[in-house]
Amino acid sequence: MTSPQDWQGRKLTRRGLLRAAGAATVGGAALAVGAACDDDNGDEAAAAVTGTPGQSNVVLGPVDQQRQRRTRTGLTGYDPDKAFEGYTLYAPFQSATAFVVDMMGEVVHTWTLTEDPRTLHIFSVSLLDNGNLFAAMHEPGEDAPPFVFKGGRLMEVAWDGDIVWQYADEDQHHDARVMPNGNILSLRAEQVPAELVDRIPGGQPAEEQDFAMWTDYVAEVTRDGEVVWEWHCHEHMAPEDYPINPQDARNEWTHANSIDPLPDGNVLISFRNINVVAIINRETGAFDWEMRAPVLAQQHHATMLDNGNIQLFDNGAHRENSSLNYSRVIEVDPATNEIVWEYIDSSILNFFSPFVSGAQRLPNGNTFITEGNFGRLFEVTMDGEIVWEYVSPEFILNPILGEVNTIFRGWRYPVDVFQIS
Repeated sequence: MTSPQDWQGRKLTRRGLLRAAGAATVGGAALAVGAACDDDNGDEAAAAVTGTPGQSNVVLGPVDQQRQRRTRTGLTGYDPDKAFEGYTLYAPFQSATAFVVDMMGEVVHTWTLTEDPRTLHIFSVSLLDNGNLFAAMHEPGEDAPPFVFKGGRLMEVAWDGDIVWQYADEDQHHDARVMPNGNILSLRAEQVPAELVDRIPGGQPAEEQDFAMWTDYVAEVTRDGEVVWEWHCHEHMAPEDYPINPQDARNEWTHANSIDPLPDGNVLISFRNINVVAIINRETGAFDWEMRAPVLAQQHHATMLDNGNIQLFDNGAHRENSSLNYSRVIEVDPATNEIVWEYIDSSILNFFSPFVSGAQRLPNGNTFITEGNFGRLFEVTMDGEIVWEYVSPEFILNPILGEVNTIFRGWRYPVDVFQIS
């Protein structure tokens, strides 16, 4: 087990190592970010100023108006005896740059993927088996409302920043995966056929409704852009059986947010706006399995674990069976739909992300969690003990949410994925 001291100054040695600047770029302008840190005399100095021992990060003067940044960012806790040693990959939502941080929260590598995040920005990133970055970018179009996130560009980027491959798709959104055969499986958006719209129950009529309703389809494409398989929601899902959440607008039906190609060729998919996770039978197009509300509430990032169970981030913004808004991570046995493991914070309201977010099962049995709306990445044991936590110091100015450090999804990768000195 590597001690925290061993991580100090440790850097990746593949080409072009970069240290992240303490700023997030918003529309070409630098937005300053900072993280409080203690010095050797911090406690005594703070006590002298505040009269309260231990408040070494109290600042006298203008108060930072962003609560998370004011409270604390960067590494907040690390138990080297229980955490899975590796590197963490994340990208601030709708930004230009992806970051790799070590176990001590030090940035050891970055990729800057776009010059102007107003016209092209990162949605999600992951690492391929060859060590290259796989990025799902959002390139906003004009023919769909902003919440559909329609308009994508998929990119494979080498360690030194060279673009190995890219593919623009005006329908792609949210998630995409590289399959074992090298093809790309991605989520795409399309309009619901007009004759089906009135058959879909639920939802709130949108202001200035133009009667266009959006839904999803799945496509597998080759590296040359040839479509070799498609699956469309409206062709395989009876509209009457999948109502829209009561609080969501009627200009979007399903809102898929994650996709996972399974070893048998089938596809695991998550639909936020109808609270459904399902396995698509690739041959028939029907659902071989599904889970719905009231168990689920606006969930994200459904994945199949090595034991065949399904793990997902259950956001919980509007639960049918509870007045409390709280998030959890659950592991479900698809044979019985029984929840066999779940993580809920010991103070239930302290863990909540209404949108985005994800969960990754690690080789040591721990679970790496992205509490996306608040830029929080943390690792828990099977007993629910937090053994590593990092809060992104990278903030952007979102026109709806304000100044946020949102992350769509983060990942923890083993040390031996990289060349280490």
